[in-house]
Amino acid sequence: MLYFTKKEIILLKKINTPSKVQDFLNSIPFNFETDGRDTVKSPIRVLREKNAHCLEGALLGAYLLSLQGFKPLILHLQTTKNDFDHIIAPFQIKGLWGALSKTNHGVLRYREPVYRDIHELIMSYFHEYFLDNGVKTLRKYSIPLDLNIFGKNWMLEEKDLWQIDQKLDKIKHYDIAPKEVFKNLRISDQIEREIGKRVEWKKKK
Repeated sequence: MLYFTKKEIILLKKINTPSKVQDFLNSIPFNFETDGRDTVKSPIRVLREKNAHCLEGALLGAYLLSLQGFKPLILHLQTTKNDFDHIIAPFQIKGLWGALSKTNHGVLRYREPVYRDIHELIMSYFHEYFLDNGVKTLRKYSIPLDLNIFGKNWMLEEKDLWQIDQKLDKIKHYDIAPKEVFKNLRISDQIEREIGKRVEWKKKK
């Protein structure tokens, strides 16, 4: 198990609002896992290795929110088999839901806490979730997973947190809409597809 340094603790304390957490997540380079090894790094490793993919960013975001009194929650967005799933860190303020998100694209990002329930929050991602050909792919979402069930030190683990990834797959998921709805979806407009191709961090060759 690792431990935060005094310098790291001072930094974490400065990131004291959901908006600041999102800004911090945006500043971290994207983890392309270029060494060929899949990872689920803990927050302390993300800080030190200075990169994160969506799950690692959600874990760090959830931990930073917990320092502000929020429950450390993450939530799984499940797609069709030909697309990539996504993980967000939902939070609630005055009964309304928002979410943190680490993504390399111009969509599927931060959500302000203006949504009345989790389903409404998830549906805000539906129209932005599409393949390069414009086909919309979001199909299910999980109940929020409270990271407190993994003990007091999950954020300090040196090993990959595969137990969290596995739990996300097993917890209850809901269809976002009846299956027959997906048979007649309109593809995204060309301009939307072009915007969707824009990335924040480019993979090094």
